[in-house]
Amino acid sequence: MTTDIDAALRRLASEEHPGLATIDGTVMARIHERRHSEAAFGAPLMVMAALGAIALGVTAGMLPAAPAAAASLSPFGPSNPLAPSTLLASDR
Repeated sequence: MTTDIDAALRRLASEEHPGLATIDGTVMARIHERRHSEAAFGAPLMVMAALGAIALGVTAGMLPAAPAAAASLSPFGPSNPLAPSTLLASDR
């Protein structure tokens, strides 16, 4: 099945459709309606999300945090976790 796209486009361009004269206005009206409906729904949702984020941040900031303590890695200490003897004996 072969289709000559150029011929099909020429036929489409030569035909006059009654709805083509008003298509711009219709498209712009639908875009305006969609933006208006999304704006009416989106603004309260964004305010609620912002307030929730602020409340979460304040709550997390008020919780006491435990201070971090690093383990001692002295090379001559008895409990050196990186010593070869402890690494080899770990799987037993």
